[in-house]
Amino acid sequence: FFSREVVVTGPKGSQKLVIPDHIQALQENEKLTISVEDPTKKIQKSMWGTIRSRINNDVIGVTEGHLCILRLVGTGYRAHIEDRPDGSKFVGLKVGFCVLKGLPVPAGITVSSPVPTTVIIEGIDKQQVKLFAGNLRRIRPPEPYKGKGIYIDDEKIKLKDKKIK
Repeated sequence: FFSREVVVTGPKGSQKLVIPDHIQALQENEKLTISVEDPTKKIQKSMWGTIRSRINNDVIGVTEGHLCILRLVGTGYRAHIEDRPDGSKFVGLKVGFCVLKGLPVPAGITVSSPVPTTVIIEGIDKQQVKLFAGNLRRIRPPEPYKGKGIYIDDEKIKLKDKKIK
């Protein structure tokens, strides 16, 4: 079912994407055209747009890179990046727990913290960047009453009124 792959190469690296057999990728000059065998079939029609979007994300990733910004909102909430003895990095978060929470940084992703309440995640694979940001957010998602928590990019939540009996 998945036998071919598209390789996108740029100044920041290269990305591989395995595509299904019913998707055709035709390159003319500098333009890549994606088409399907039978556009009336629902699965082919849905994969058409998905594959086109994933290839577009890979092209943007290898040329410009993807960026995700985490904001820590709350009194005393802060983040720091520490280097481990084995050469890996670890994102440590102080977000209201008595112990330090955090995650090790996966390969292919760079993490920086210019100020203690902001974490910047960069990489060429959009899915991996957003997945790591979501895993960090899962430690302390924004709560709806005071708005404390970890926000991804320009995320907004609707605050609720306090409970009145």
